Amino acid sequence: MPEQLPITTYGMEILRKEVKPIKEVDTKLIKLVQDMYYTMDNAEGVGLAAPQVNENISLCIVDISCIEEHKHVKPLTLINPVIIDKHGESVIEEGCLSIPEVRGKVTRPEKIFLKYNDFDMKELTMEAEGFFARVIQHEIDHLHGKLFVDYLDEDELKKVKAMLNKIKKFKVQPDYPIFSKA
Repeated sequence: MPEQLPITTYGMEILRKEVKPIKEVDTKLIKLVQDMYYTMDNAEGVGLAAPQVNENISLCIVDISCIEEHKHVKPLTLINPVIIDKHGESVIEEGCLSIPEVRGKVTRPEKIFLKYNDFDMKELTMEAEGFFARVIQHEIDHLHGKLFVDYLDEDELKKVKAMLNKIKKFKVQPDYPIFSKA
């Protein structure tokens, strides 16, 4: 049975660390992936990276099929993902389960090419664009200690500063479990 994991929040050190690559897939990793999907679904998210559940490894998941216009897109588990090329640009408002109640406009490439490992540790490549590409980029950023608020311009950042401070002090309680201490 999958387990609901608490989500790390803004201000916690693990969200700013570079992750370690995964060398092998074992039952512990498979269980973690199952727990991450369960956690993400219960938090009504579309992506989740290992640092968001307090694991310092190169793993993230994406599932945008809960959104009507993306219901045909299959869930994706990315082990050791790396973006190898990007094209175009778009600006869309983003949010993050680790930064509850905060949203901001972020500019990202519209189309990406990436490589990653599957559960057999086989290297695969893929192309993604639009919203799917944006969610993948957001999650891969987590693997490098980068958060969507790092992309906000000075004016946008000023608007969310007070809420970021509340999150850092654990004074925000979303509808899903979070770590209660740094």
